Amino acid sequence: MASSPAPVKKVPIHLQSAQNRVYIKNGEVVNHDKSFKADVYIEDGIIKFVGPAADITVPGGVRVIDASGKLIMPGGIDPHTHMQLPFCNAVAVDDFYHGTKAAVAGGTTMIIDFVIPNKNESMIEAYDTWRSWADPKVCCDYGLHVGITWWSKSVSDEMAILCKELGINSFKTFMAYKGLYQLNDSDMLDVFERIRGLNAVAMVHAENGDIIAKNAKRLLAEGVTGPEGHELSRQEEVEAEAVNRACILAHQVDCPLYVVHCMSKSAGIEISRARQRYSGKYIFGETLAAALGTDGSHYRCQHFDHAAAHVLSPPLRPDKTTPEFLMKLLASDDLQTTGSDNCTFNKKQKELGLGDFTKIPNGVNGVEDRMSLVWERGVHSGLMDPCRFVAITSTNAAKIFNIYPQKGLIGVGSDADIVIWDPKASRTISKDTHHHACGFNIFEGMTVHGVPDFVLVRGRICVEDGSVRVAEGFGRFISTPLRPSFVYDSIESKTESEEGQQVEQQNGNVAKKLVEMDSHIVTQEPPSTMFSSNSTPNCNNNNSNVSNARGRVDGKRDLQESSFSISEELDNSNVRSSIKVKNPPGGKSSGFW
Repeated sequence: MASSPAPVKKVPIHLQSAQNRVYIKNGEVVNHDKSFKADVYIEDGIIKFVGPAADITVPGGVRVIDASGKLIMPGGIDPHTHMQLPFCNAVAVDDFYHGTKAAVAGGTTMIIDFVIPNKNESMIEAYDTWRSWADPKVCCDYGLHVGITWWSKSVSDEMAILCKELGINSFKTFMAYKGLYQLNDSDMLDVFERIRGLNAVAMVHAENGDIIAKNAKRLLAEGVTGPEGHELSRQEEVEAEAVNRACILAHQVDCPLYVVHCMSKSAGIEISRARQRYSGKYIFGETLAAALGTDGSHYRCQHFDHAAAHVLSPPLRPDKTTPEFLMKLLASDDLQTTGSDNCTFNKKQKELGLGDFTKIPNGVNGVEDRMSLVWERGVHSGLMDPCRFVAITSTNAAKIFNIYPQKGLIGVGSDADIVIWDPKASRTISKDTHHHACGFNIFEGMTVHGVPDFVLVRGRICVEDGSVRVAEGFGRFISTPLRPSFVYDSIESKTESEEGQQVEQQNGNVAKKLVEMDSHIVTQEPPSTMFSSNSTPNCNNNNSNVSNARGRVDGKRDLQESSFSISEELDNSNVRSSIKVKNPPGGKSSGFW
C-alpha cells in the first residue's frame, strides 16, 4: 500500500520587526533565466521567501501587495551614470539626489556612477570626493567605477588600494577627449595589464580621439559651429575603429573589457565580432537608452537648444535603423547591458557651446526612462522575452561587476530591490512629469508600454501607483569585489587549442548572424512618427517607432532571418568621404562671449 505524501511544511513568518515587512502575492516572478508563479516575502530589506502561497503563513501587520497580472522583477541596475559630474565648465544638474530619485521612479534600484579624476589628480582623493557627494544624497544603493585619466606608477599603486580596500573592481579608460583624458595605446596596454593583474574589469570609451580633434578643428575653420558639427566630427567609423583596437589591446594581456555606450551599428558589429573571435570571453558590450530610443537627426534641428540637448559622446547616429539593430544585438547577447549615461545639463549650460560645438557639455537624460524604453522597444515589439529584459537591465550588470546574487535576482537572501511591473500599462514621457532636474527630455512625447507599479528599494516601498516617495541618503555604497566569476571563469578556463580551432568558424558565424539581422531592418516599412509637430516645432527630424506590433510575454523570441553581405553594409552605412559642409543645417552659431 502506497504511503501518503508527507505534509507540506509551511514557512512561518516571525512577528519580530514591525518595519520592512512586505508580502507580494499572486504575481509572476521573472528572473534572467526563468519565470514562474510565486509569492515573495520581504523582511528587513531582504527577500526571505519565494514560492507558492501554500508554503507560507502570513501573520497580521504585514503590508500585502496584490500583484495579479503583474510581473515581479529585480530592480534595474544602471551601470553607467554621471551624477553631479563637472564637465566643460559646468556641473550636471542631476545630482545624486535628483538622479537617484529619477532612477527609482523608473524602476532602477541601483546605479553605478563614475569617479573621473582630473589629469594628475590622485584617484583616491577623487574617490573620496565622489563618496562625499553621494553618501548624503542617494535614494538607492550605488557603486562606483573609477576613470584612469593619466598613467604613472602612483596611479598603478592607487589602483591596488581602490581594489583591495575601497570596494572598486572596474576602471574606465578613454580613447577620446584628446589632451584631457585620452590615453595612448602604450599606456592602454599598461593599464589593461595592471587591471588583469588585479582581477578587475577594464572599461573603455571607444572613439578615436586624434581623428576627432583634427575633424573638429577643420569643421570649425570651415564655419560649421552648430551642434551638427558634433556628429560630423566623430562619425560611425571613428567609433568602430576604436572598439576594434580596444578589443585587440585587451586580448594581448588577457584582460576582460567592458565597452561602454555602443552607439552605432558599426561599433556593435565590432563588439560582436570580438566576442565571437574570443569565444564569448573578454568582451562585454553596453548600449544606452538614448541609442535605443532616438537618433541623430536632431542635430540638424534649426533650434540650437533642441539640437544641443541631444549632444553626447559618442553621438546619436543619423541612421534611423540603428535603434532596432542595437536592440537585436541585445536580444542575441552580442551586447549584454543597457545603461543611461545620465548626465544632464540645463539650457544655459548647453549654451556654453554657442559658436563652438566642442564646448557644448556632453550629456543627456535616460536613467528614469531606461526600463520602460527597453521594454517598449524590446519586449513589447516582440524582439525579446521578459527574462532577457531582466538580464540586460539588471542581472548581467550585477554579474559583470560581481554583486550577484545580492542584486539582480528575485531569490531568498537577495536584497529586496524589486519592481512590480505592469506590462499592459502605458505612459507618455515628458519633461513636465519626469523627476530629473533638467527641463528637457530627449524622449519627449514618446508613449511606452511597461510601467513600474511598485518599486521597492531594500524592502522600502518608494513608488506606488505613480507616487514617488524616496528618502535622501537612504541608499548605501555597495562594494564590487574583485574577480567576478561571470567574467573570469571563462577567461581562465580557455585553452590555446580551443581558441585556434574555433576562430575561423566563429568569424563566419558572426558575419552571417549580423547580416541577417540588419537585412530585416533595411527592408522594413518606413518608420512611423514618434514626436508630434507640437513637441518639436520646425525641427523636421521625427524619431522612429521601430515596430507597432504587440509583444509577447511567453518566453519566445522573434528574430527574423534573411541574408546579405556584411561588407556591403559597412561600405554603404552613410560613411562620408569628406566632412566639408557648406551652409550647415544648424547655421553658423552666433558668438556667446
